[in-house]
Amino acid sequence: MPSGRTHDRITLWSLPWVVAVSFSLTRNGELTLITAGAFLFSGLMFGPDLDIISIQFKRWGWLRFIWIPYQKGLRHRSVLSHGLIIGTLLRVVYLLVLLLGVAMFVVAIAQLIWGFPWNWQKFAQDAIALLIVYHQEAIALFLGLEIGAMSHSLCDWTGSAYKRYQKKGWQAVLPKPKRKSSRRRRK
Repeated sequence: MPSGRTHDRITLWSLPWVVAVSFSLTRNGELTLITAGAFLFSGLMFGPDLDIISIQFKRWGWLRFIWIPYQKGLRHRSVLSHGLIIGTLLRVVYLLVLLLGVAMFVVAIAQLIWGFPWNWQKFAQDAIALLIVYHQEAIALFLGLEIGAMSHSLCDWTGSAYKRYQKKGWQAVLPKPKRKSSRRRRK
C-alpha cells in the first residue's frame, strides 16, 4: 500500500489531467474549477483513508474527531470506504448528516436567543430547489470527489497487486478459477 506522501504526489500530478479532461468535456471554467477543487479536496483530505489514522485524517486538525465514529464503523479497505462510488457517497452522506445535526443545534439555540422564525420544511424545499437549479455544479462536485477517491483506491489496488506479483508471480495477481464441486446436489 502506498504511503500518504505517494497518494499526495499522485493527486498533485494528476490535477492537470483532471483539469484538462474536465475542461475539454464541459467547456466551462466554473465546472472545471469545481471538479478540480473537489478532486484536490478528496485526494488530500476526503479520501478513502479516513477509515484509519492517516495523513488525510490528521489534516482535519481539531475537527478530526468527527471521523472517529466513521473509523470505528468501517474496516480498512472495505467496499464501504474504498469502493468506487459507494465509498465517496457514504463519506458525503456521513459528513452531511453531521453538518445537519450541528446546524439543527445551532438554529435551535439561535431561535431561543433571538426568537426568529425557522421552518425546516421550507429549508429542505429550498435546498432541493437549489440542487435542481445547480445540478451541473452538484454533479461536477461529486465527480471531482469520486475521481480523487478513485485515484487513491486504484493506487492501493495496483500497489497491492504489484507486491503480490513480486512475492508469488502471476498466480497471485490473476483471479483464481472457481472449482466445480464434485458433490451432486440432493433434491
